[in-house]
Amino acid sequence: MPAWLRAHPGAWGVFVLVLGAFIGLWWLGNRAVESPPAATRTPVAVPTTALPPTATLPPPAPDTPVPSAPPVPPSDTPVPSDTPVPPTATPSPTPTVVLLTPPAGLPCGLFPADNIWNRPVRDLPVHPQSAAYIESIGGDAVLHPDFGAGQWQGGPIGIPVTVARAGARLVPLHFTAYGDESDPGPYPIPTSAPVEGGPAAKGDRHVIVVDPATCTDYELYHARPRRDGSWNADAAAKWLLTTNALRPAGWSSADAAGLPILPGLVRYDEVASGVIRHAIRFTTSDIQDTYVWPAGHSDGTSTDPAAPPMGVRLRLKAGVDLTGFDAKTQVILRALQDYGMILADSGDRLNISGSPDSRWNDDLLLAMETIHASDFEVVDTSGLMIRPDSAASR
Repeated sequence: MPAWLRAHPGAWGVFVLVLGAFIGLWWLGNRAVESPPAATRTPVAVPTTALPPTATLPPPAPDTPVPSAPPVPPSDTPVPSDTPVPPTATPSPTPTVVLLTPPAGLPCGLFPADNIWNRPVRDLPVHPQSAAYIESIGGDAVLHPDFGAGQWQGGPIGIPVTVARAGARLVPLHFTAYGDESDPGPYPIPTSAPVEGGPAAKGDRHVIVVDPATCTDYELYHARPRRDGSWNADAAAKWLLTTNALRPAGWSSADAAGLPILPGLVRYDEVASGVIRHAIRFTTSDIQDTYVWPAGHSDGTSTDPAAPPMGVRLRLKAGVDLTGFDAKTQVILRALQDYGMILADSGDRLNISGSPDSRWNDDLLLAMETIHASDFEVVDTSGLMIRPDSAASR
């Protein structure tokens, strides 16, 4: 103990207090260095929802190693040859429909380019029954144009074609015979639409109207206008000129063969353009009670297998000399050599159909009567058919 403490015993208590204060300050200084500031401490998350009283935490998972996923081979790793690789699916190509340029005088083409009406037949084989069919028609039957500029029995000769006006009013149809095989109205048929044979005609009384807005061909058989603007018809059919669809098998149309009439007509504007690129409609009197593609109906009554069936196609023989005919008549006869003619209705023997027009020269047309049925041959079109319910051809 220092001498000064022994000399002054009361100072001992003061000394002890000073020494204790010094030691306390030293301890606090070291504590502040070892503990980080409060702002840098990691907070402890407190759950906002307390566990229910009965809840127990799951035991910790055992330290079992989890197997890792197999390594993915690089993209250039070859596939073993014994591992089948499924082929990549390739969508089937959509068939391309080629539409024809509208022929002179019409707003729309006459069906797609592959339609059977538009199919040349100059290279087709002769049908095995050709000689029998021609003999049944009658080899001496003359080729007769059932159209012209003049009149017959007080009415125009031929089947007229009307182009509907834009926004033409649709009118109802009242069927008087074959409503169950007809396309229901309304149709854009004006009350003034011309009728085959004229207003007083007693024959087939066909009416044909083409709607340029939809390229739809409306055809009526035995049609008569009514005072209210609607029409009566024994039968009627709509033909969308951009498709190859045919009528259901066994159905008639405005024609006995169940075919459209429009694409088989000879029209002056088309002839004046210098070429006809489709088959021509014709009639005869003795027809089988059956039909062949593309026809789907027959009004024939013959059971003789030598009689031609509805839908049969004739071709003017290539050796027939055309040089003695007028230029416009040659256009018609050349079409009969290239595209032929399709039996579509019963009527006079070897009559070909066309539209009346004041520009026809009837005398020049009648010169075709020097050609006979014996100048024709029947061609086999069966190989052109893709499906029986379609007029598309190979």
